[in-house]
Amino acid sequence: MAMITTVQQHILQQQQELLKSTGREASGTFSWLLSGITLATKMIEAKIRSAGLSDVLGAVGVENVQGEQQQKLDVYANQAMLHCLGLRDSVAALVSEEDEEPVTFNRDAETGKYILVFDPLDGSSNIDVNVNVGTIFSVLRRMPAELGTLEESILQPGFRQVAAGYVVYGPSTVLVYTTGNGVHGFTLDPKIGAFVLSNERMQMPEQGIYYSVNEANAAGWPEGYRSYVTMLREGGLGKTYSSRYIGSLVADFHRTLLKGGVFLYPPTEKQSKGKLRLLYEANPLAFIAEQGGGVATNGAERILEIRPTGIHQRTPFCVGGRREMEALQSALTGVLTA
Repeated sequence: MAMITTVQQHILQQQQELLKSTGREASGTFSWLLSGITLATKMIEAKIRSAGLSDVLGAVGVENVQGEQQQKLDVYANQAMLHCLGLRDSVAALVSEEDEEPVTFNRDAETGKYILVFDPLDGSSNIDVNVNVGTIFSVLRRMPAELGTLEESILQPGFRQVAAGYVVYGPSTVLVYTTGNGVHGFTLDPKIGAFVLSNERMQMPEQGIYYSVNEANAAGWPEGYRSYVTMLREGGLGKTYSSRYIGSLVADFHRTLLKGGVFLYPPTEKQSKGKLRLLYEANPLAFIAEQGGGVATNGAERILEIRPTGIHQRTPFCVGGRREMEALQSALTGVLTA
């Protein structure tokens, strides 16, 4: 019988490695926290699998805090995350794309050590046409009371994340996460109901052959982005790039992590501050990208260095292999300094 490693076993192995390398005993709190995330995502996966057979497709008829139509599955996914994570004593606050304000718990700093930030169902408008969607999450450690309030702990820059990950719901359901010690991928085995290790220490290729961007918005991009995409199409990096754009952030990022290339969500004339959310979209994916050897910026600075000012703050987002991202920086700098 082939040996398997579940995500919980993998976390425990990493904790044992931490003990060997630093002498610090791991409490097991984080593995218990992660089990809440995996439980919620398995609930979401099961609901998605039966979406065409039950009344969970389509919009609720109201807008969320983002001004976007809430889908029925958005509501279900958000409730699943809030329920499964709110029961963990180690959680001090939950911040969701779907909620205007954080959900906080009256737990002291010694018990409530973590803050979970998440997009419960990214790309949910694609559910109706059976396109991949996903869940994105970020874990922050609550600061000691003498260093900051709970609200200040929520608005920490991305380099202070202690873990980040996403789940892609597609032909198979895949969990990818990092705790700052490489990027690891797990596939949900429906026969045993567990996420099983399938990709250890994932690395983004230094150069790929795909670029991913919504070119319908090209007229509103800054000139540097337009010239950069033209350069990729014309073989300016020694390869002729092909366009691949799904329209679900998690799916587009997952392909970029596996195959290399670049994903772009530039600022536009209508959305000069970008569209993607910093805390629960850009930060976790940037953390994963960097741990996998890639680069993530807003076009001017490293995503993980941006200091948040609000939980729903937006940002331009550019992520990809080192070769593509160096060329992007040159294209944008050239325009800025011309």
